[in-house]
Formats: sequence, C-alpha cells, structure tokens
Amino acid sequence: MGIIASIHLATPTAFGQTSAIDLQVAEIVKHANLVAFWDFAECTDSGWMPTAGKGLFCLNNKGNIAHVKDGPLSGSSVGLDGRSSYLSLPHDLSGDLDIQTNRVTVIAWVKWEGGTGFVAGKWNEHDGGGRRQYGLFVSLPYYNGGDQVCGHISQMGGPTDPFPYSIDYSASKQRVPKSKWVCVAFTYDGMYIKSYLNGAFEAREPELIERTAGFLKDKPEGIIQQKNPYFYPYGIGSNRSDFTVGAVELKRGMGNFFKGKIGGIAVFDDALSPAEMARLAVVPPVSK
Repeated sequence: MGIIASIHLATPTAFGQTSAIDLQVAEIVKHANLVAFWDFAECTDSGWMPTAGKGLFCLNNKGNIAHVKDGPLSGSSVGLDGRSSYLSLPHDLSGDLDIQTNRVTVIAWVKWEGGTGFVAGKWNEHDGGGRRQYGLFVSLPYYNGGDQVCGHISQMGGPTDPFPYSIDYSASKQRVPKSKWVCVAFTYDGMYIKSYLNGAFEAREPELIERTAGFLKDKPEGIIQQKNPYFYPYGIGSNRSDFTVGAVELKRGMGNFFKGKIGGIAVFDDALSPAEMARLAVVPPVSK
C-alpha cells in the first residue's frame, strides 16, 4: 500500500512558529523507511489507525483500554492497566510490519508504571514453540535487563538453546524512570541490537549474565555477554506472529502486560542512525 497521509504535519503556532513536536512528527512521517506511526490521537470504530505508514494497520482494543488526554505527541495516549488490556493486529493483516529487511527500529513514547512490560512488536512466546520476531520491552529481569529498555530479536522463534527463554536482547545501560514520559527504542542492523533511552545509546561492558549458570559444561558459572550493543548476526525470522502492543502471548495466555500509558509508536524497516535517534527517539520539549 502507499503512504498514508499524515494529519499532524508541521503547522504554525499562534506565534507563526512551528513547534518542536510538529517538526519531530513531520520528520518521522516523511522518513522513507517508516512502516507505521501511531500517535493515538483518535480511536475510530475500527480501532486505532496509524497516522502515517505503508498500510492500514488498525490496532484493535483487547480488554479495558482508556483513551487518556495526556501524551507528548498528540496530547493523547492509550492507558493500559497492566492486567488484561492490550492492542492487537493479526499477522495476516500485518503487511510490511512483518519485517523482511533484517533491519528494524521501534520507537515508543511511554509513561511506565513498573513491572515487565511489552511495548510493541511481533513477539509470541508460545504458539508452535514460539513465534518470536522482534519486540520492544521495558524491564526484562531475566538475563540482566531489569528496569531497562530491551530490544529483542529472534530468527527461529523459540527460546535460545539451551536456555528456557530467549536471551537475545539488548538492554540499555540507563534505567527507565517510572511515572514519567520517556522515549524507549531499539535498532537492529542485521548484526547488532542497540537499546536507547531518550535518544541516547550507552554501551555496557561485558558482564556475567544472571540465570545462565549450569546450562553449559564449558561455562558452568554462566555466560558473559555485552548487553548493549548485543551481537546477533542471524536476522529476523518471519514466524507469523501477530503485531501486538502492551502484551505478548505466553504459555499461560497473554502476559507481560504493560502498565501505564503509551503515547506513540513508530516502526521502521531499517536501523536508524545514532544522529536520527538523537532527533526522533526523544520526548519533544513542550513550548512555553
């Protein structure tokens, strides 16, 4: 499908100037590699339609979804209760969100209230042994990602052998603050996953990964990895996962529910550069 026209392109303010928010949104909307951008300004009878992108990717409400007049982009956001609410788009309707380039960027503007929370992506940890593809999380305590921005990539869809879960994610060095609007994001360029907080990438030193002891005979105390950037040269699998916001499917049903507000999501089929992330993956300043 063609590009959907944006309804939030840069417009003059009452003083004849263009706001920082409009400039940031305009750059996101016109980006050649944008797949979809939701600013959650309005929910239609069909669901949450993207403001711009390469398809009519309508996110459907599941559970109790609040439309909150609070957000850094459109002034609105979706409120998720952390228990049962999430948004979903079936795989068969996901089009270019089923990334085929082995390169991806996911950016989201969130006000997180704590706990392991899935933000957005195509990530299913149960069906057929797992249909993991790519996903943005806040706080993955297993494998050294607690309270951090985590970008997950999977080629085969299942857990990382010999471990019970997928270990293949980057985790920001910075901690994500609670109850505050921030921008969480990750990029994947086919070789490295990088996690960002408010447009900033900070490298982590190689470290012993928790909960990996006892799985490998040659490394009985556990494995040592660098979590940011995270080396993953295997690419993104096309594993037929639904695109979801706010939760993923686990063995027990939907889980990893995000608690808080999500005020915007942008998905690109390329790894944005550090300079682009510094401009686009930030909370725009509020005009005085």
